[in-house]
Amino acid sequence: MPARPGGRHAARGPPLGSAAATSGRGRPGSHEYTGFDFLGNTFRGRLAKGPRGYFTGFSPAISNKARKAIGTQIRAWHLNRRSGTDLSSLAEAINPQVRGWINYYGAFYRSELRFLAWRVNEHLTRWAMHKVKRFRGKYAKAMAWLRKAYQHQPRLFAHWQLIAFTAGRAVGAR
Repeated sequence: MPARPGGRHAARGPPLGSAAATSGRGRPGSHEYTGFDFLGNTFRGRLAKGPRGYFTGFSPAISNKARKAIGTQIRAWHLNRRSGTDLSSLAEAINPQVRGWINYYGAFYRSELRFLAWRVNEHLTRWAMHKVKRFRGKYAKAMAWLRKAYQHQPRLFAHWQLIAFTAGRAVGAR
């Protein structure tokens, strides 16, 4: 490590005067630091729409470390073991935490939270496969049942506001 005045060594990490740089119009080339993590968000260059078209903006979104922590928490709920409960009591149990994640991590780049909705739906489908005898080993039927529950009560789970269940095609397609 290079010596600093006073005999102290430089701290680990990026040099103190450096900032994260993004490549984009007017800033060609590659840079050593193109993003950083702060308070569970990753700040890096992302596509953004402006009044004159698309450009590379420097926006925050959920970090990979926070994604993994959320995935670990969802797994720790052990939803598939709660076969004695119904769908509304599962919603009461998990909605406060999911709503908190959506409010905190979805403040800037909400579309990055689609994985959260997908992940919780996967666990709810496995719960249905354990709960209902006719769904055992039939993932597609359990997911179709969950889709019908969504159509019947679209506000039952907090994460359902992030996605729209479709029949395997784009929303609005014929």
